[in-house]
Amino acid sequence: MPIRIPDGLPARDHLISEGVRVMTERVAIRQDIRPMRIGLLNLMPNKIRTELQIARLVGASPLQVEFTLVRLSGHTPKNTSAEHLLSFYHTWEQVKDQKFDGFIVTGAPVETLEFEDVTYWEELQQILDWTATNVHSTMNICWGAMAAIWHFHKVPKYVLDTKAFGVYRHQNLNPASPYMNGFSDDFMIPVSRWTECRAEDVRNTDGLEILMNSSHTGLCIVHERHKNRLYVFNHIEYDSTSLAEEYFRDLDAGKPIQMPYNYFPDNDPAKKPMNRWRSHAHLLFGNWISNMYQTTPYDISRIGLDEHGPGY
Repeated sequence: MPIRIPDGLPARDHLISEGVRVMTERVAIRQDIRPMRIGLLNLMPNKIRTELQIARLVGASPLQVEFTLVRLSGHTPKNTSAEHLLSFYHTWEQVKDQKFDGFIVTGAPVETLEFEDVTYWEELQQILDWTATNVHSTMNICWGAMAAIWHFHKVPKYVLDTKAFGVYRHQNLNPASPYMNGFSDDFMIPVSRWTECRAEDVRNTDGLEILMNSSHTGLCIVHERHKNRLYVFNHIEYDSTSLAEEYFRDLDAGKPIQMPYNYFPDNDPAKKPMNRWRSHAHLLFGNWISNMYQTTPYDISRIGLDEHGPGY
C-alpha cells in the first residue's frame, strides 16, 4: 500500500521518482481501510528535506500509512516559508485531541544547550507526555531521543570534546528484538552530533535495553520495554549527501569541522560518497511499523486505554 501525504507536498515528486507509491488524500478517502496514522514532529531547520527522508522510509511499508506533519504551536521556524507551514503542517494544538499509531520526534540544532534553556522546552515536554496517552509507539531521533530519554528517565547528555561525525560501524546487541529483525551483526550508520548519552546510565535505568551500539561513538538505539518507545541517537534516515552538506556548510561558514570519518572515498571530498546504510534504515522503519501494526488497537480511539499487545 502507498503512503498518504498531503496533496501538493514537495516531497511527493521525489518519492514517486524513487519508486515509492504515493496516495493523495482524495484517493485515500475512497478506500475502505483503516490506515496506520503516523505523525512527524519536525524540529529540523530544513523541514522539506527531513519530510522527504522520513516519508521515504515510512512509505516503503506494505501498509497504507497516513502521514501527518506536525510543528510546535509556540515556535516559528526561521528556515521554512510560512506558506509551506500553513499548507502542510498542523500545530500540536490542532492534533492533540487525536490518536496516532506512531509518532516521530526529530532532532534539532540545539543539542549543546541545557534542555531547560531551549525556548520550546515546556511545549515539547507537554508533547512527550501527550504521546504516553495518545500514541501507541514513538520513535525519537538524535536530539529528540536525548530530550525524550531525559524527560522520561533523567538519563543525562554529555557534551563531546569533538563532534562525532562520520559513518561508523555499529553492532546488533539484541538480534531477538522485533526491531532488529533482519539486521546484520555489524553495519554502518551515519553519526552527526556534539553530545551523547552513555551506556552506563541506560543500564542503570529500569525498563531500558540497548539494541544497537558503536565501539567508537557509543549508543545508537535504546528500546523502552512496555512503553513502545525507541530512542535513536544517530541519523540512520540521512541521505547519501547529508554529511557532505553539513561539512561544506560549516567550512563555508568558517566553523571548525573535521572531515566526516569513513565517508568520502579515499578521504577525498571531491568524490561522491556511497550510501552504506540505506538497507538498514528501511529495515528499522519497516520493523517499527510492522510491530506497531501487530500490537496497535484496530479501534484507534482505544490507544492509551488498552494494555499494550504482545512483544512489549
